Amino acid sequence: MLDTTLPSELRALKGVGPKVEQALNRLGLFSLRDLLFHLPARYEDRTTLVNIADSKPGLPQLFQGEITSQTTIPGRRMQAVLTFEDVSGAARIRLFHFSRAYLATLKAASSVRVFGEPRVYQGVTEFIHPEISVFKSEPPPLDDTLTPIYPNTEGLSQPKIRAIVQQALNKGPDFFSLEELLDQDYTKHQPTLWKALTAVHQPSRNLPATAFIERLAFEELLAHRLLLLTRREDYTRLKSPQLKTIKNHNRSMITKALPFDLTNAQSTVIREIDGDLTRGHPMLRLLQGDVGSGKTLVAALSALPVIEAGFQVALMAPTELLSEQHASQFSEWFSPLDISVGWLTGSMKIRPRRAILEHLANGKCQMVIGTHALFQDEIYFHRLGLVIVDEQHRFGVAQRLLLREKGQNLTPHQLIMTATPIPRTLAMTHFADLDISVIDELPPGRTPVDTRILNQSRATEITDRLDTQFDEGGQAYWVCTLIEETEQSVSEAAESRVEKLKQQLPHRRIGLVHGRMKTDEKSEIMTAFASGDLDLLVATTVIEVGVNVPNANIMVIENPERLGLAQLHQLRGRVGRGARVSFCILLAGDSISQQSRERLSLLKNTNDGFELAEADLRLRGPGDVTGTRQTGELSFKVADLSQHAHLLDQIASLSETIRLNHGETRDQLIERWIGHEEHFVNV
Repeated sequence: MLDTTLPSELRALKGVGPKVEQALNRLGLFSLRDLLFHLPARYEDRTTLVNIADSKPGLPQLFQGEITSQTTIPGRRMQAVLTFEDVSGAARIRLFHFSRAYLATLKAASSVRVFGEPRVYQGVTEFIHPEISVFKSEPPPLDDTLTPIYPNTEGLSQPKIRAIVQQALNKGPDFFSLEELLDQDYTKHQPTLWKALTAVHQPSRNLPATAFIERLAFEELLAHRLLLLTRREDYTRLKSPQLKTIKNHNRSMITKALPFDLTNAQSTVIREIDGDLTRGHPMLRLLQGDVGSGKTLVAALSALPVIEAGFQVALMAPTELLSEQHASQFSEWFSPLDISVGWLTGSMKIRPRRAILEHLANGKCQMVIGTHALFQDEIYFHRLGLVIVDEQHRFGVAQRLLLREKGQNLTPHQLIMTATPIPRTLAMTHFADLDISVIDELPPGRTPVDTRILNQSRATEITDRLDTQFDEGGQAYWVCTLIEETEQSVSEAAESRVEKLKQQLPHRRIGLVHGRMKTDEKSEIMTAFASGDLDLLVATTVIEVGVNVPNANIMVIENPERLGLAQLHQLRGRVGRGARVSFCILLAGDSISQQSRERLSLLKNTNDGFELAEADLRLRGPGDVTGTRQTGELSFKVADLSQHAHLLDQIASLSETIRLNHGETRDQLIERWIGHEEHFVNV
């Protein structure tokens, strides 16, 4: 708990009492220097007035005029409706949170400024709860800089945090004594750190085109890379299970039973992993490969020598469905080798759960496959030697760390897998602490999936095509992006789609799977589909990392424009795993934007996941591609990989020089840019 009796730098600022200080602390702000590096997330342009007649729907703009009428509308949710007029016309303002005193203030105003996003509703321009500034006399001059919008938290309004940051800036450069930590060869052609920071906090309208952003982005990206390299360096000092030799007898038994040979890429990756396992420090390797490239087989062949050396292996999957599939597949491979494979999930009954926990603790269970349940406190391993994480973007760093600590005296090796190919820029920034292996070829016999884009109105035609495929022995997925109808979307929900399909295909066996169903129910339906007892499976994106059904050869995705390219590619990878010609039908909304149509065309024209990942990065940003928006991992204050990718090679070279020769500079850069957020990347 915060000691409010002690003075602090922040408390000395006007408007900062105990509660505000606590709110600032929640943002990781503990000093004036922290405020200096608390950079805006975005900006609003309040430098120009726009006439109501010239307003652009959906774009935040500033307007000036007067309130000419007020009406309150009673009901379950009372609202105030105001008429707002300027020289060009009138608009409507709707307020849902207001007081009578506030309405009286608006009525008494000689003029107001309204900032918000207009929309056109029933032919009338209107604002929903805009920001309104009231003036009793002549309004003040407009801002001559953009208005910064800062990351904030409950208890801090934007005007409040702007005022607090401004007080810190007013202290001036001499107060902060900001040391230029970068080499003069770089800084002599760049703005000073102070000039760059003040420009970002008080930006001109052309800020994105200036060198100020790049100056800060370079230093921030450098600090993040240095942190990851330092964490990697610390990690390699730990002791891990060291395999003296790699035995291949059991591997040969598995590979000889396969109906295909390993690809060259798979063989190369296995050799890379073997090299890691024979060293005395823990492996930390990211295995990326396109959908269907054979990562699971590589994981199995990598686990074998660890088990043969007397250690245990844990594989963590993001869903119970996927963990169950892995458990079944590994049991099929390992049972003939007399290797015991266990399965552990959160929904498991008490008796079998106790049994598996006992076998993990005494070593009888040599490999365990499960979900997040694997890193619970009550779980003890006899000799954990290798942790395999499937679909790394579904887990945060903290979760992986917990499982790593299960190794007790030795730090287990880590193999982290993803079927979402990672663009080079992301690999250099988010995964600089990892060795990276790539499976860049598909097993022989896999044919590219034929992808088509159709309008939603042609859904009936698709059911006819499905019926023909079912006659020929095929199976199909039908993916919906919503579970229930909502007022905000016209997308077909999975439940209503099932009913329509049952009417259109009454003679076919149709199942439904979505995230709100009980685990047992989902598993039963997925198993039925995998065994061929269902012709058609209607599902939400829960099947993105679902079971492998080689017989399924058609994937229908409704409203694909709602999903990213990487996710669409993963869904498409559910088909095309058998000998049948496979199709992916993108059933797009009838009125999608041109940008959405171009994105879908990219998917239609390429089956290369790495190419699509690069496109996804350009179009959606790094947080969506890596999943860090969901896990809370690495994010940047000012750097933008789509704009600053050209800096990364220089940063990679400089980071090695600093890491090896300038330890103090490294620590200062990390503290300056990451500071209290350091735990997010503590891998």
